[in-house]
Amino acid sequence: MHFPVFMLIPLSCALIYVVGMLMLKRASEVGVGIWRATFFANWACALIFLPWWISHGWAPVAWLHYWQPALSGLLFCVAQVVMFLAITRGDVSVAAPVMGAKVIFVALFSTLLLSDHVPLLWWLGAGLSATAVGLLNLGVKTKHRLVRQTILLALTSSLLYGLCDVLLQRWAPAWGPGNFFPPLYMAVGIYSFGLLKFAHGGLRGMTAQAWRWVLPGALLNALNNAGIAITLGIWGQATAVNIVYSSRGLFSVLLVWLTGHWFSNTERHAGRGVLVYRLIGAAAMLAAIGLVLS
Repeated sequence: MHFPVFMLIPLSCALIYVVGMLMLKRASEVGVGIWRATFFANWACALIFLPWWISHGWAPVAWLHYWQPALSGLLFCVAQVVMFLAITRGDVSVAAPVMGAKVIFVALFSTLLLSDHVPLLWWLGAGLSATAVGLLNLGVKTKHRLVRQTILLALTSSLLYGLCDVLLQRWAPAWGPGNFFPPLYMAVGIYSFGLLKFAHGGLRGMTAQAWRWVLPGALLNALNNAGIAITLGIWGQATAVNIVYSSRGLFSVLLVWLTGHWFSNTERHAGRGVLVYRLIGAAAMLAAIGLVLS
C-alpha cells in the first residue's frame, strides 16, 4: 500500500482540529461565546497567511477574479459558524465524526465541478465514512433531540466545507502556489466583523481565563485550516484528502474519553455505551482511509 507523504498533513490537521475545537468550546463556556470565538478563529486564519501575501505581493491575476476568493471565503465563513454552533450546542464527539460526511459532498462536487475522475474505491470510502452518522445516534438515552440537532448542523457545515474545498482545488492553481489563500482568509476575517453584532459586549469584557482558552484554540484552528488549504492547493485530490482528514472523528472520541476532563468537558460521562457506539462509527470512517490508499 502506497502512502503519499503529503497525506501526513491532513492526518496531523485532524488531531489539531479536535484539540482546537475542545479549546474553543471551553472558551465559549467561560464567557467568550460562539460569535466571539468564531471571530478570533477566523482572524487567526487571516493573520497566519498575511506574511505570505506581503512577501509575495499581489497574486498575478486580474482584479476581476477576486470574486473567487471572496465567494470561497463566504462559504467558509458560513460553514465555520454552523460548525461552531454544532460543537457549542452539542458534543464534540458527535459533531466531529459527522463532519466526516464531508467526503461524500466533496466526491459529489468533484464529479460536477472538476474534470478529475473519482475512483470507485474513493466512492466506497466516502460511503463508509458516512455510515457512521447512524451509529452516532445509537445508545443515546438523554438529550436525543440535541444529538439530532448537532448532526443536522454538522452535516450542513460539511456540505458547505465540501463545496469550498472543491472550488479551492478548481481555482487555486491559476493563482500560483499559496496566492489564493491570503485574500480568501482576509475576506473571511472581514466577514467576521458582522458576527460581533451578535456578541454580547463585542470584544470587551473578556476575562483572563477566557483569553487563555480562545487564543490557543484560535491558533490551532488556523493551523488546521492552513494545512488543509495548502494541501488542496498544491496536491489537489480533495476526496482523498478529506477521507484521511475524517480521522478527526476517531481522534475526537479518543481525546474526549482520555483527556476531556482537562478541558472541563463532560461528554465522557454520557456513558460507556454511548462512547463505544461513537467510537465504532469513528472507526468506520477511519477504515475508509485504507480504501483510498490501497
